[in-house]
Amino acid sequence: MPRRFHAADELLPPATFLKRLLAITYDGLISIAVLLVTTWAYTMITGWITGWDRLEQKAEAGQLSGDPGLTFVLFLVMYLFFAYFWTRIGQTLGMQVWRIRIENLDGSNVSWSQALRRYVTAAAVLFTTLLAGYYLSSATLLLSVPVIIALFLPVNGLSLTDKFSNSIVVALPK
Repeated sequence: MPRRFHAADELLPPATFLKRLLAITYDGLISIAVLLVTTWAYTMITGWITGWDRLEQKAEAGQLSGDPGLTFVLFLVMYLFFAYFWTRIGQTLGMQVWRIRIENLDGSNVSWSQALRRYVTAAAVLFTTLLAGYYLSSATLLLSVPVIIALFLPVNGLSLTDKFSNSIVVALPK
């Protein structure tokens, strides 16, 4: 059952780009900690399953870089981290600090599928632009900055992630 944050007829203003950017920065720092702990847990489990000697041999041979299992686990954990907050209270920790929230246009909380669409849209655009910059040139990476900004910059109150997830990021009153 959807949770209503406010009455359907009450309209909250869209969050500004600056507040979004500050919340993303704050959440990015928290994400680094989550990724470090997840990588440590993955390494411990992998070492226990395959054996520490074999894991050490793989590491010395350079066979651990680009581990698709670790990549998948990190992607999944980050989705679960963000989706949990978005679907429960509409706010990650960074969004709580900067007083913004993700919600549906009627004021209800977003679903897990909306959170997945939002997360995959952001990840796809971000990874694509960063990979293009890495493989092509530094100039391409600099040119990709506007693409990344456009991902989160609200136009008419909606960013690219808002449009694909059919939700909106709103500024909360004091």
